[in-house]
Amino acid sequence: MTYDIVVVGGGIFGLSVAKAALGKGLKVALLEKNTIASGASAGLVGALMPHVPSQWNDKKQFQLDALIELSDIVAELEEATGMSVGYSRAGRLIPLYTEHKLEHALSRVEESKQRWRSDETGFTFNVVKETPFSDWLTPEAAPLGIIWDTLAARANPRLVSAGLKAFLETRIDIMEHTEFLSFDETTSTVSLGNGETLTTDRVVHSAGYEGFRPLSEMAGKTIGMGVKGQSLLLEYKAEKPLPVIYDDGIYVVSHANGTVAIGSTSEQEWTSKEPVEADIQTMLKKAIGFCPSLKGAPIITRWAGIRPKCKKRDPLVGLIPGTEKTWVATGGFKISYAISHRIAACLMQEMFPEQGKPIHLPESFKPAFHFG
Repeated sequence: MTYDIVVVGGGIFGLSVAKAALGKGLKVALLEKNTIASGASAGLVGALMPHVPSQWNDKKQFQLDALIELSDIVAELEEATGMSVGYSRAGRLIPLYTEHKLEHALSRVEESKQRWRSDETGFTFNVVKETPFSDWLTPEAAPLGIIWDTLAARANPRLVSAGLKAFLETRIDIMEHTEFLSFDETTSTVSLGNGETLTTDRVVHSAGYEGFRPLSEMAGKTIGMGVKGQSLLLEYKAEKPLPVIYDDGIYVVSHANGTVAIGSTSEQEWTSKEPVEADIQTMLKKAIGFCPSLKGAPIITRWAGIRPKCKKRDPLVGLIPGTEKTWVATGGFKISYAISHRIAACLMQEMFPEQGKPIHLPESFKPAFHFG
């Protein structure tokens, strides 16, 4: 089989790259050695968070722009598939209980009006004494007030991946349980683990943390690593959409399907890919501390996964140095679902610079920064 582009990895980045390539009229194959979104993209939390509006840089602007346009991206996907992905511009609450946190938050309020273009977008970052969600975030957890931002959103990660798969599976060739072995640029040949080959003009590596191994071999140094995350899902039916709560390293996300996700850890050293019950209970205890209405809610499931994090922290997007046809889009770590569509658009822009409206890709996202 002959393709214009072969995407390696069926997580949120791979799915988004495949969709963007399809939008360019390309013939696409998507290879996944397991099943679609079976790795880090199968997480539970789905908090789509903006960076704080201070010490502004290109990375924060990129994520802001991605979050602002995400509502339209989701609406188009849901209309095309007839599937809900559980998206809501729910906002975020962060309790304040030390003078340092309060001072830090107040110093960001004015800058947020400029950085978030509040007059134009309507999104705000404010410090308030109380919110309409006192039965969600207990006032006792926030004696000095609450950060309330209206830009943050949430979506169900598994439903987003399922929606993208449903959109793509009748339009491209999705090859699950298919291992990528190598790509010979001189012959344009992709070799697969089952002994078969494909022919393609270009390959995009989006294979999660395991994809860092070949990239590191090409670079002669470590490009990225896998960081373990754990979370849990509770049965909890809310009467109305509730904002995301963030405190003490823990997110609490009320989803539209009568569940609440709590997570997640960030463990750079790990020996098991499985959930650890002691860690799960620690997260649950922290969450109940600032959201006591969760006490007694049944645990539906526990999750653990290994997320791809570049050694230089920022995502990695573009043509791999020393190659002519081999590209990469990886390293989204915790923000993958918030920015994947924009990462994919930037990759298409890099491949076909004569097409479309230019999107600024931060220098720290480019291969030269990571490989240099």
